[in-house]
Amino acid sequence: QLQLVESGGGLVQAGGSLRLSCSASGRTFSMYAMGWFRQAPGKERELLAAMHWSGGSTYYADSVKGRFTISRDNAKNTVYLQMNSLKPEDTAVYYCAADLGLASLRLGSATYWGQGTQVTVSS
Repeated sequence: QLQLVESGGGLVQAGGSLRLSCSASGRTFSMYAMGWFRQAPGKERELLAAMHWSGGSTYYADSVKGRFTISRDNAKNTVYLQMNSLKPEDTAVYYCAADLGLASLRLGSATYWGQGTQVTVSS
């Protein structure tokens, strides 16, 4: 089992920034590709960013490309999502997820999920 716990969500004004963190415990974090998803009320879950276990390959959804950055610190068992230039439409519950394969995350599937953290962007 890999336990994932997100933190860093909150309320921010449009144009502001937040950094989400996802701390992992249990299995070997460095083996897993990590991703950040979000789900807004009435909408499907959306993959925002994903990173290979080595950090050598990343994916970004068009909706966040240039504004969000995924990074990981394998020594700290933590993955981050730096979110800049936030917009009201970024309001959602944000989840981190882990899978042995980056391809699975890109298909919207993951073996492990965090409990989510709320991000609200006011206009």
